[in-house]
Amino acid sequence: MNDMLIFERAAVRAHRDRAANQLDRVRPVLDDLAARVLDRLDDTGRKFATALDLGGRGAVATLLAARGVAVVSADLSPRMARQAGGFAVAADAEFLPFGAASFDLIVAHLSLHWVNDLPGALIQLRRTLKPEGLFLASLPLLGTLGDLRAALIKAEEALTGGASPRVSPFPDLADCAGLMQRAGFALPVAEREVIDVEYAEPLALLRDLQAAGETNATIARSRRIPPRALFPAALAALAPDDGKLRVPLHMAVLTGWGS
Repeated sequence: MNDMLIFERAAVRAHRDRAANQLDRVRPVLDDLAARVLDRLDDTGRKFATALDLGGRGAVATLLAARGVAVVSADLSPRMARQAGGFAVAADAEFLPFGAASFDLIVAHLSLHWVNDLPGALIQLRRTLKPEGLFLASLPLLGTLGDLRAALIKAEEALTGGASPRVSPFPDLADCAGLMQRAGFALPVAEREVIDVEYAEPLALLRDLQAAGETNATIARSRRIPPRALFPAALAALAPDDGKLRVPLHMAVLTGWGS
């Protein structure tokens, strides 16, 4: 098997297709995170005419349109693309269908962490960007869902004697900065933001991940039905004394310019 293949892209598409009608459940979180990322536009002092919204799940295109930007919304899921708010295009970030220098702004908000060939995708995105255009991206970093990952592994090992991957691997910040440089972006910057999301009870975390299309799509995942006690046991281990679960999202925000 190709070592570059970590995710089953057909599963990623299916999860996002199913999530397209559930986004209202997580809309406040998605909108808040998108606003944090797009705040960087104010620091540039630039006006952008055309933008590619890659995988923004309806949180990006609306904010860009309010700034007077014409937006193309691309997503691996056709259903998600149609609901994103811009001119809809079903497209895979690993095989972008756009010509060179097509956009003066590209925003890839919380979508690139499902890409197998991230270096290749970044190179394609840089080529799709106009000279002196801006690339802006966000993705979860190592540490995100770390407690959930550990609880699931411990519970599954106790129940079955082994464990399969149930939470996606995430990069660290240094990896992101290095990939931006390798892709040829000018003035690349990689920043970390930590946002705490609070849940009244742990099961709501799993429901939100499903509603956002963020369920397990690793190739190495088990296809067997998990033990009935697995998720209750893992979630019980996460439950704090006050009953409120605080989940830190470690988010990388990447900026780079076309050259």
